[in-house]
Amino acid sequence: QKVKDSMRVLLPVLLNKSHDSYDKIRAILLYIFSTNGTTQENLDKLIQNVQIESDSDMIRNWKYLDVPVISSFVTQQHNYTRRDRSKEETFQLSRWTPVIKDVMEDAIENKLDSKDWPYCSRCPPTWNGSGAV
Repeated sequence: QKVKDSMRVLLPVLLNKSHDSYDKIRAILLYIFSTNGTTQENLDKLIQNVQIESDSDMIRNWKYLDVPVISSFVTQQHNYTRRDRSKEETFQLSRWTPVIKDVMEDAIENKLDSKDWPYCSRCPPTWNGSGAV
């Protein structure tokens, strides 16, 4: 089930003194991942209230992996339409498929938009799919 107010669920976990700081960082990252980023002000308040200022780089450095930590960063990313994988066979512990799998499959099938992917070359029209280009 989708959580409606994730901050209400998150705050008791973060303010609990018995949890380790790394567990609190994981909880903050899960919140950021689920909401597709947060505001700079909200992130600063979370880090300050949880008292993990020394470890805040663990959260902020995810932006270098193209994870939208700050909401303004989200507008710069590609909006890539995902494939429907609901009928594919999955393993019990890995039900999530990363976006890179969709991108690579579309690159192989020459379905990438040249506006979003200008450096991915198109295959020549005489290519029959029997080798690398």
